[in-house]
Amino acid sequence: IKDHVRMTVTGEGLRIEMSESEKGVFFESGSAAPSEAGAEFIVMLSNELGKLPNQLLLEGHSDAKPFKAAGYTNWELSADRANAARRLMEENGLRERQVVQVRGFADRQLRNPAKPEDASNRRISIIVKYLDQKHEAQPASPKKAR
Repeated sequence: IKDHVRMTVTGEGLRIEMSESEKGVFFESGSAAPSEAGAEFIVMLSNELGKLPNQLLLEGHSDAKPFKAAGYTNWELSADRANAARRLMEENGLRERQVVQVRGFADRQLRNPAKPEDASNRRISIIVKYLDQKHEAQPASPKKAR
């Protein structure tokens, strides 16, 4: 799995990107269902990310191979994979309302534009957003009794 996880710092925050191989790593082929190894990794990651005060964004990406199912395209697959990861993470360690956005990009942001059908273009990303100044400066205040 370590060869398929990449972390980069972006304008939005820390991007944790999980890319697929030809055989699949994190998701079953052509499905939004996480593989056994993918689910284990996502659960482990959610247990750690849930300890952070940061909000999260989840993104799904596909390669440029047309998805061959009636009424189901790479748009749905990319969004469904991001949503499947969100559900699994919320069930296993994320705080309530920690995920603030789920995005599906289909093949519009290829990791490897020179090879649009390459498996590395199929990926999900978790963006750990930067803390804003308001959040950093104000500790949680105790609730007032009524």
